[in-house]
Amino acid sequence: MVGPRHPVSVRAAALVQTEKLQMFAFSVCWSDDSNTLVRRSWDEFKRLHKILKETFPVEAGLLRRSDRVLPKLPDASTSLLARGGRKGRGLARLQLLEAYSRALLEAEQVSRGPVLTAFFEPQIQDLEPSLPLGSLVILPVLEEPPPRPVGSLATGSLEALRLHCLQPFSTQDTRGQPFHAQAQEALDVLLRHPSGWWLVANEDQQTAWFPAPYLEEVALGQGQDGRQPLGSSGNWGGTHGVRDILEGVWNRMESAVYPTAGAAEAPNPGDD
Repeated sequence: MVGPRHPVSVRAAALVQTEKLQMFAFSVCWSDDSNTLVRRSWDEFKRLHKILKETFPVEAGLLRRSDRVLPKLPDASTSLLARGGRKGRGLARLQLLEAYSRALLEAEQVSRGPVLTAFFEPQIQDLEPSLPLGSLVILPVLEEPPPRPVGSLATGSLEALRLHCLQPFSTQDTRGQPFHAQAQEALDVLLRHPSGWWLVANEDQQTAWFPAPYLEEVALGQGQDGRQPLGSSGNWGGTHGVRDILEGVWNRMESAVYPTAGAAEAPNPGDD
């Protein structure tokens, strides 16, 4: 008999920042092979850690330090030393929380327990079709990006993976214009970023960064394994059209800051 599902991996996806609040987005892979995208605050992680210590006193080392397997929650003051102002500190916290989450999953009793499972289960805010007004989605920059030959794009191939949107989602395209995807709308994935935010295109040839957990494979019959060569779709002008599109947005990845719906320009970060 298969038991309840539990998280098996957690990866930092993005820093979601508004004028007054920072949320940390994570891509969660579950034991039933499903994936979800969740957003949690620093205070929510602090409450989780407190509950885990109360629930697992042995694993927390409260009885004997030598029995400790529960990781320590990183001190928030560590991230305050990061450069780059509020955004830099937020990205530093995102990395600390990713490392903390992965350490929790290494403790089997903790990772399969109801406390951690409930924490990473999608909440109402995670299922909203759009982010709060004025949000900025900031992708973490890879410390060691994969090598990219001169004159080529590290996309693996110039074939688009056509996926369906699971539910309505609104954001902005790569030119700052509204981008609305409806449930079951087909989107072509042009670039898969390791953060979990993928570059997609709709039938109107708009391109936008989209959360991967919101996408699912198209049923077979619309192309082998759901793939359709862009050169045969008739919408993109062949592989040269795809390359032109990717070249046009590649430089935007260097800053890795993408405004969401309602954020025409970045608000003044200010201080925490």
